[in-house]
Amino acid sequence: MSQATQRTPTEAMFFADEASRGLGIELVEHGEGTAVLRMTVTPAMVNGHRIAHGGYLFLLADTAFACACNSHGPVTVAAGADIVFVAPAREGDVLVARAEERARYGRSGIYDVSVRRGGELIAEFRGRSRSVREDTAREAPGTTTKESR
Repeated sequence: MSQATQRTPTEAMFFADEASRGLGIELVEHGEGTAVLRMTVTPAMVNGHRIAHGGYLFLLADTAFACACNSHGPVTVAAGADIVFVAPAREGDVLVARAEERARYGRSGIYDVSVRRGGELIAEFRGRSRSVREDTAREAPGTTTKESR
């Protein structure tokens, strides 16, 4: 692959993310510490109240967070996250998640993600990140190493 066609760390991580891409999530734009993603709410994403299931909204915001915090290069994972649902989304809605870095210190970071339908706020997400060694990120679940603490 030539230098002109090499993927950024964000692109490489996103294009390896089959879960998000399988749901139709699109990487719209990205930069250092930022990312914008888009998803259309499908019939399979609505719950018994006929509104978008919160898990899908969380997944969209979490993917935007992952794209933003991995923009710097080292493998970075979520150390924790929370979301506030502000308004319901419905089947057919096109949602846009915009992630922005708030702080990076040592191997940790804080990122905010706003999920909107047009100009209407649907959810606010805050993610806390932690950079890890690449081989640590691929270890068996439950394995703790000195480097991953």
